[in-house]
Amino acid sequence: MKASPVDQIRLLDVQALDVRLTQLAHQRKNLPEHAEIRALEGELTQVRSLLVAARTESSDTAREQAKAEADVDQVRKRAARDQERLDSGLVTNPKDLSNLQSEIASLARRQDDLETVVLEVMERQEAAEARTAELTASVTALEAKEAELTGRRDASLAGIGTEEEGIRKQREQIAADVPADLLKLYDKLREQQGGIGAARLYQRRCEGCRLELNITEVNEVRAAAADEVVRCENCRRILVRTPESGL
Repeated sequence: MKASPVDQIRLLDVQALDVRLTQLAHQRKNLPEHAEIRALEGELTQVRSLLVAARTESSDTAREQAKAEADVDQVRKRAARDQERLDSGLVTNPKDLSNLQSEIASLARRQDDLETVVLEVMERQEAAEARTAELTASVTALEAKEAELTGRRDASLAGIGTEEEGIRKQREQIAADVPADLLKLYDKLREQQGGIGAARLYQRRCEGCRLELNITEVNEVRAAAADEVVRCENCRRILVRTPESGL
């Protein structure tokens, strides 16, 4: 294949831009914010689940407390009615009087037991509310951190996108001046060789595979016409000669 030395040098410019695009793609994929956001999302999921459980417990204990307080009120009202009957003097039968006094005493014990239950439920309700408040604050803080990380990530991605757009336009302009057959070969080799299709020959060393050419290879390259597209015998990439090639 033939191509002017200028076109071959221009191919190195295309290669440099392609390398930068590859670097930017890697940078885009491996932004530290990606991992931080993933970790934060996992933590948020866990804390939100705990918050749901805490709210459920708070709601359940609130209903339990309301029922216990209603039971206490019911017993208290019944005891008050019995006490009122006792105090009225209307109950004169000794047996009925004894039964009424016994019921009042039983209701007092029942009220005491129920009030103990109310206190226990109230303690659990307060603990559940405190846990809910704590987890709510944690979720709020984590969501704020997630928003901050997302903003940083989006800003970084926007910057990368802007640079990529500029480089692609620059590559398009330079590649337009490279012969189609040479560019086709370069693109094919770049795909096969991990993103590097053309490499500079510097001080008798291929900058693609980093191996130094032996004397036979040096002589072959030296003897090739300036417009001859030569290839590295080791990596088969296009080998571009420059004044620093050491020939």
